[in-house]
Amino acid sequence: MYVDRLALVDFRSYPEVEVDLGAGPIAFIGANGQGKTNLVEAVDYLARLDSHRVSGDTPLVRAGAERSIVRADVVKGERSALIEVEITPGRSNRARVNRSELPRVRDLLGTVRTVLFSPEDLALVKGDPSDRRRFLDDHLVMQSVRVAGVKADYERTLRQRNTLLKSARGRQVDLSTLEIWDERLATFGGEITARRLQVLDDLAPDLQRRHEAVAASAAEARRCVSATYVAKTGIAHDDHPRDPEACRDVLLTAIAERRRDELDRGLTLVGPHRDDVALAIGDLPAKGYASHGESWSLALSLRLASFDHLRVDDDPILILDDVFAELDSGRRGHLADMAAGVEQVLVTAAVPNDVPDGLRGRRFTVSGGQVRGE
Repeated sequence: MYVDRLALVDFRSYPEVEVDLGAGPIAFIGANGQGKTNLVEAVDYLARLDSHRVSGDTPLVRAGAERSIVRADVVKGERSALIEVEITPGRSNRARVNRSELPRVRDLLGTVRTVLFSPEDLALVKGDPSDRRRFLDDHLVMQSVRVAGVKADYERTLRQRNTLLKSARGRQVDLSTLEIWDERLATFGGEITARRLQVLDDLAPDLQRRHEAVAASAAEARRCVSATYVAKTGIAHDDHPRDPEACRDVLLTAIAERRRDELDRGLTLVGPHRDDVALAIGDLPAKGYASHGESWSLALSLRLASFDHLRVDDDPILILDDVFAELDSGRRGHLADMAAGVEQVLVTAAVPNDVPDGLRGRRFTVSGGQVRGE
C-alpha cells in the first residue's frame, strides 16, 4: 500500500499543495516549523481520522479558512482509489472514495493503514494511561474497522450513563433505567476489553523480538519486556477472559460492586475507558524506572511490533516523523534496516544527514510553505 499523490487544501500551514510521491522511501527535509510534519500528519489522518499531535480537528484547518481538504491517490496491489476527507470544525466531516460520498466519514477507515513513530511516542512509556489505551485502540481499528463502531457506541453510552449518574447524585432514582445503560456499557466494553487483551497476547512475541534487536547493549537486549493489561475489574491479565461475552459478565459484576461509589461521584468508574497497560523491563515498571534510552527502545519496539502484526496482506505505510535525530546509531540502524523493505516509508528530518543511507529514496525540501523535489 502506498500514497501515489497527496493534495492538501487549507490543511495546517498549506493554502494548497500537491505532491507526487510513489512507492519506496520518501524523505521530507526542512527546518522546524516549515510544514514537513503537516504532510505526513495528513496521510496518517486518512488512516485514523485523527491527528497524532492534537486532540481535535480545529488546529488542522488553516487560520482564516472554514474547512480543509486532504486528498490522496492510494494504490493497493493492482487497484487504486482516490480518497478525500473534508474537515469542518464544529460540523460533521465528509469523506469520498472515487468522488462518491460515503454515508459516514467513519466508513473510510481501512482504506489506508499507517503505523507512525514520532517523538511523542515516549508518552507510551512515560505518559498517562490514555496514551497507552490510544495505542491499543488505534492498532485494533487498523486491524478491524468494526472496532471503530464499537468504540463509538461505547463512548456514546458512557456519556449518556455519566449524564444519568450526575443527575442522580443525592437523589432517589429509578435504578432500572440505570441497569439498561449498565447492560449496554458492559456489552460494548466487553468486546473492547477482550480485543485489547487478545492483541496484547498477539503482540508479545514481536515486542520481545523487536526489543532484543533495538536495545543499545547486550545486557539490555537480554532483559524481558512485557505489556500487561490492567483492568479496573481487578482481574489480573493472565486470569482475565478473552471472550467478549465473558468480559461483559465481568464488567457487569464490577459495575454492581461499584454502584454506590458511582452514584456518590456521578461518574462511571469501571470500564475500558479507565484501564491501563503496565509496561515493564525486567522486573521493574518502565514508567519511573526506565532510562531515556530504555524508554526509546520500548516505545520503538511497541510500534515495530504493531507494524509486524498489521503486515498481513500488504504493508501499512510506515511514517517516521523526526525520530532519527533522537536515536543513537544502533537504534537508528535497526530502524533503517527494517524500514528499507517496506512498500512506502515517509520520513521527516531537519537535515539530510539525519536520514540513514538505507532510506535514501526520493527527497523533498520543505521551506516557507513550498515542497520541492530534489
